Amino acid sequence: MSTLVTRVAKTLRSYLFLTGGLTLGALGWAGFIIPAGIIGGGATGIATVIHFLTGLDIGAAALAINLFLIALSMRIIGASFGIKTIYAITVFSLLLSLVSRQVTGPILAEPMMAMVTGSILAGVGSGIVFLNGGSTGGSDIIAMVINKYRNISLGRLLLCIDTLIISSSFFLFRSLETMIYGFVCMAILTYTVDLIINGTNETVQFFIFSRRHRELQHHIIHVARRGLTILPGVGGYSGQEVKVLMVIARKSESQVVLRLIKEIDPEAFITMGTVSGVYGQGFDTIKA
Repeated sequence: MSTLVTRVAKTLRSYLFLTGGLTLGALGWAGFIIPAGIIGGGATGIATVIHFLTGLDIGAAALAINLFLIALSMRIIGASFGIKTIYAITVFSLLLSLVSRQVTGPILAEPMMAMVTGSILAGVGSGIVFLNGGSTGGSDIIAMVINKYRNISLGRLLLCIDTLIISSSFFLFRSLETMIYGFVCMAILTYTVDLIINGTNETVQFFIFSRRHRELQHHIIHVARRGLTILPGVGGYSGQEVKVLMVIARKSESQVVLRLIKEIDPEAFITMGTVSGVYGQGFDTIKA
């Protein structure tokens, strides 16, 4: 019984944060970016173009686009979309409509300030949505469909699609400045999403080559409180067998590990690199 209560509480908490993220995202788009006449990327960007061309409600346009893309994706590549994604798409569209009806003019008169503020709000909102297993659909669905027939990376496809959407603002407004605002908007939004998702959980990976590997092993486990893996290795030039310590740590803990290595074996050979994601015991859980 207690397990069921815990699962229900965890699910409710996830949907609460999901709704909060969607609210921030809708406020950023419909409260700042769109009233400033700026077109971003994704399905919201396409909906913005349709809104400016026809006057159609921005939320209705975004919902119609996402539903069409989901139906197309399911027919062509058989993609399955979770309940959270359907929930996020629906609620986000409703919130876009609600906010756009309440905000009849730009909250901030200065386009640059409106763009920066809206991009940060939308980025924070999207980051929270992604962290809680949701997605607002959009151009990533188009990219998956094209990727089935053309051997092009999803990242490149997304970049090309968003570039086309934002570039369309030049033909709509005949303003190079507005188009540039759109590209800056997406850069800030993307950076903010990455910061929310990876900023506090950025991890580093050490490969440590040392003759005093046993002593280092003891101190890293018992002093730095980090796990490690011992890998067998052979020197390419010397042919001698060596032990390599692989350590995964939070970026904030990296100085502790480096300090221990310096104290125990200043001549140790070390490589240190940033890891985009670490999942498992002691780190993050997979959210997909």
